[in-house]
Amino acid sequence: MDSGWRYRVASVAGVVALTAIAVALVNNATVQSVATTVPLFRRLPTDPPSGPEFTFELLVTVVVVASVFLPLYKPRPRRILDAVALAQKRVLVAVLVLATIGYFDYTYRLPRLTVVLVTPLLLVVLPAWFVWIRKRPSANGERTIVVGDDLKVIEEVSSEVEGTLLGYLCPTSVLTTPARSEAVADGGSAVGLERLGGLSRIEDVLVEYDVDTVVLVFEHADRAEFFGALDACYEYGVNAKVHRDHTDSVLTASSGVGTLVDVEIEPWDIQDYILKRAFDIVFASVGLIVLSPVIVGIAIAIKIDDGGPVLYTQERTAVFGEAFNIYKFRSMTPGGESATPVEDEKNSRITDVGKILRRTHLDEIPQLWSILVGDMSVVGPRAVWTEEESLLEADTQSWRQRWFVKPGLTGLAQVNNIESTNPSEKLRLDLKYIRKQSFWFDVKLVTRQIWTTLGDLIATIRVAILR
Repeated sequence: MDSGWRYRVASVAGVVALTAIAVALVNNATVQSVATTVPLFRRLPTDPPSGPEFTFELLVTVVVVASVFLPLYKPRPRRILDAVALAQKRVLVAVLVLATIGYFDYTYRLPRLTVVLVTPLLLVVLPAWFVWIRKRPSANGERTIVVGDDLKVIEEVSSEVEGTLLGYLCPTSVLTTPARSEAVADGGSAVGLERLGGLSRIEDVLVEYDVDTVVLVFEHADRAEFFGALDACYEYGVNAKVHRDHTDSVLTASSGVGTLVDVEIEPWDIQDYILKRAFDIVFASVGLIVLSPVIVGIAIAIKIDDGGPVLYTQERTAVFGEAFNIYKFRSMTPGGESATPVEDEKNSRITDVGKILRRTHLDEIPQLWSILVGDMSVVGPRAVWTEEESLLEADTQSWRQRWFVKPGLTGLAQVNNIESTNPSEKLRLDLKYIRKQSFWFDVKLVTRQIWTTLGDLIATIRVAILR
């Protein structure tokens, strides 16, 4: 990836040039005539501007789009999917700005047909441009850093690294002896490599040194720092490798026989990833729309029952140990919350309406919003309360391996009715899902969950009628 001013110049020049070309193309009389043959555009007038009017229209569009793309001019590594998503969001913002300008001031207004035609064009060419300039192979080979918490292992792994080894990151706390502390001070080294800083500097180092690959050599592969480093690799589009003796097979690719193996930061191929996210959006959107009358009815029932708040908010653990707020219909009386998992039958805080909601899983409906905004997926390990995580980690070894994928509304553990009161079995099924996951496996689990939910709902209605 070009760095510094070269990247900035290239990104700005590309946005300006591609926007100008797109505006010129859609203002061609032939293009507009062909476009109006589509029934959807038939009523839009074809009036391509010329002379000063076209120049003014072109300048307004270029200035707006170039200004909106300002955050993307920073030379920061990104995954391909992130680069595409961010660029497309910026295009939509730019189009909204142009439409708003036209609404409030007719003199700056672009013809509606121009706006309609230029939008899909920019949604394709500008993301493609940022993907194209996003990264280039280093002239000196693959640029690698080692990140870990054991100097001896870092030194051993260094000999296995191919390409250009730039240095290592490790906590200051592992530099226990005075000799080592003195050696690494002011950029020195304790293992024959340059120490680039502590673990907190990983994001700065990835950008500053244009890193291609990070080798992780933590003593325990499920500690928070390990997942923090993985999260940085995930966000910045950097490959991650681990030593076979210092990780678990759930985190690594099945292929490869070398000492250092790839971590499947995104254990989906590109097609499955796109299908999964598209499925999440469609499922959540349709669910919120179709269930809107149910949502209103539940809200009224909760208010009538005890007059308390309708929604319950709780901080849950997300992918790589990050946190997000989850929303559910409140099924228990406020206050007195405990991190220790309790079975519903033994929980005296559950309200009358809450018993029905929990039995039919209708209390989970607001989580469709978390799926829509990307905090959750439809299928994945169940998101756990952050306060409960420490208890489950202490009770179940390797619990944090569940952090490797985005949490879900349902999953292999959920469809088998395994809850946090049985953490070892829950972890086993969650790790099994991580190893087997695919788009079609997700579809199978969703189908099973919907069938189970419908069965529980029918059974609840039947019991209520018989009473």
